[in-house]
Amino acid sequence: MKIGNREISPSHPPLVIAEIGINHGGDLEVAKNMVRLAALSGCECVKHQTHIVEDEMTDEAKQIFPPNADVSIWDVMAECALSREDEAELKRYTEELGLIYISTPFSRAAADFLETLDVPAYKIGSGEADNLPLIRHIARKGKPVIMSTGMQTIETLQESVQILEDAGIEYALLECTNLYPSPPEIVSLQGVTDLKAAFPNAVVGFSDHSIGPEMALASVALGASILERHYTDTRYRKGPDIINSMDPAELRFLIDRSREIHTALMNPKQRTGPEEDVYRFARASVVADADLAAGQVITESDIWARRPGSGEIAGFEFDKVVGKTLKVAVTRNQQLKWSDFEN
Repeated sequence: MKIGNREISPSHPPLVIAEIGINHGGDLEVAKNMVRLAALSGCECVKHQTHIVEDEMTDEAKQIFPPNADVSIWDVMAECALSREDEAELKRYTEELGLIYISTPFSRAAADFLETLDVPAYKIGSGEADNLPLIRHIARKGKPVIMSTGMQTIETLQESVQILEDAGIEYALLECTNLYPSPPEIVSLQGVTDLKAAFPNAVVGFSDHSIGPEMALASVALGASILERHYTDTRYRKGPDIINSMDPAELRFLIDRSREIHTALMNPKQRTGPEEDVYRFARASVVADADLAAGQVITESDIWARRPGSGEIAGFEFDKVVGKTLKVAVTRNQQLKWSDFEN
């Protein structure tokens, strides 16, 4: 999968997406400062949310209060949405700093607007993961799609994924739990491997709503190629997503540690060159466990294996020595050599 010039696959370091979302509260300058700090943290990609409320919801939404807000979902989005002009400026500023800008369109109108901005990819949120007409509308644009899969099962994802497959576009599926914040009792790291097994054509990642970086970092060891977390310049802001948002220092930590884990994940099980000096003293050599005379046939009780590993006969060759006949006398703790024995 490729977004802009960024290759995304298990052989590349995970792409960390800082989701600004609605944490800016509708203030463009706050949003731009968040992007600036993300860039200073080494971030490659920020994600916004594009809300055109009148096309996104019906009036019934004015009576629905999300569990992490004290006003209706309509009012939350209306207050936090950037204008089209402001979002265009945010994208321009983001790309000026060298970052990838993507966004989640929550409606057909939002997707069409983002297309006028020529975004390099689309994000589909968990709430829209089974919104088949919207997924179909986005997929027709021919751009890569990242889709969160919270609140879904492998079975309920089948039809949505088929739309992406039929469109012939590159796509990623993110394991996700939609509770803000998500406690470990309901987070599914196993979901990463389940998605990989069920959808072999997908790039798989992890969209994290827990507190702290632990779950996202653990997902890298399971093969997550994308890490997405909510992000803010400071957690002292007010907003429904702030409680599980990372700040710039935590963003830097997530980027650095995830790359280290990915590096280690690529290494096969073997003794490495830098370990050789340690190996020479840490392993054992076969030694006499008592003073032994020439002509003695060696039994297990006559020898032992002790550090350092500088002897000719390594500890793992212990059994090869048993039954051999000494040609020369040796003293206790003397490192034995093959030449000490008769052929």
